[in-house]
Amino acid sequence: MQRICVIGGSRYFGKLLVDRLRAESHQVTVINRGSTAPPAGVEHLVVDRNDEAALTAALDSRTFDVVVDQVCYTPVQAAIAVRAFAGRTRRYVMTSTIEVYDPGTAALPAVAAGTPVPEELVDPATWLVATDLPWHDDAYLEAHYAEGKRQAEAVFTRAGGFAFATVRSAHVLGGGAQEFTGRLAHYAARIVAGEEIAVHAQVLPTVFIHHEELAELLRWAATADFTGPLNACSDGPLDVHDLVAVIAAQAGRAPVHRTVPAGREASPFSHDRHYAMSNARAKDLGFAFSRTADWLPGAVAEALAQSAPTL
Repeated sequence: MQRICVIGGSRYFGKLLVDRLRAESHQVTVINRGSTAPPAGVEHLVVDRNDEAALTAALDSRTFDVVVDQVCYTPVQAAIAVRAFAGRTRRYVMTSTIEVYDPGTAALPAVAAGTPVPEELVDPATWLVATDLPWHDDAYLEAHYAEGKRQAEAVFTRAGGFAFATVRSAHVLGGGAQEFTGRLAHYAARIVAGEEIAVHAQVLPTVFIHHEELAELLRWAATADFTGPLNACSDGPLDVHDLVAVIAAQAGRAPVHRTVPAGREASPFSHDRHYAMSNARAKDLGFAFSRTADWLPGAVAEALAQSAPTL
C-alpha cells in the first residue's frame, strides 16, 4: 500500500485511475475544487491548486509516496506544485499530451512521415520557460495548450527534490458521454445525419488510446520507477479516413467528405502534420498496449448510442 495523491481525478480516466488505485488498497487523497466528490474511502481536499497559500495550508503535514497530477497545464501551476510538494513526495507523475510534438505549435526537429515520434524530440530539460506570459487567461491558455504542457514539464524536470515522470497521452477515446471533449461524438452525429466531414487534402495518421488503458498506464506509472517523458498510445495509428470508415460502417451510412484548403481548420483528428508517437519506451519498461483496431468499434458504438435521438 502506498500513499498516493491525485490532483484532479474527478472525471473520465482520472476518476477511473482513482478507482483502480483504491482497488489495490492504496491510500488515496484527491485534490480538486470540489465540483465532484471522490469515491468512498478516498480523502478529499477541496482547494484551488492555483492558490499556493491555500494549497499549502490544505496539505498541512501530509506526505505522499506519489503525486499524480492530472490537471497541470502551465509552468505557473507547475512551479506552485514544485514548491507545495517539496519534501512531501518522493515521486511526481504529470499527465501530458501528444500535442507537445505538434510542429505547428513549436519549432521542432523534422520527423519523416511514417516514423513514430520518440520522447527525445521534446526534451523538457532544455525547453525555454516563460512564467510571465498570460497563463491565467483562459483564451490564451486554450490557444497555447501544447506550449503550456511543454513548459510545465520543463519546470518539473528542472526542479529536483523528487523523481519526475510525465505521461504524454495520445488522443483519448471511449466511454460515450464520459468522453467530455466530444470529438468522437462529433463524428458519429455528423455521419448519422449525413453531414460533411471536413478533411485535409493529404491526411496523416495519428495515435489513440482507450480511456481505460490510459487509466491503467497511469496506475502502473504511479508505482513504477522510471523518470522522464513516456509516450502512451495503443498500437496501430489511424488517419481520419480510417476512423470515419469504422463509424460509417457501424452507422450504416456513407460518409461525406469535404476537402478544406491548406492551412484551414478541419475536423478533429484530420492532421496535415506528422507527430504520431512511438510507444517503444513504455513497452521496453514492461507496459503492454492494446491495438486500436480492437477497442475502437466498442468506443464507436458508445458514441453512436450517445448521438441517437431520444424518443
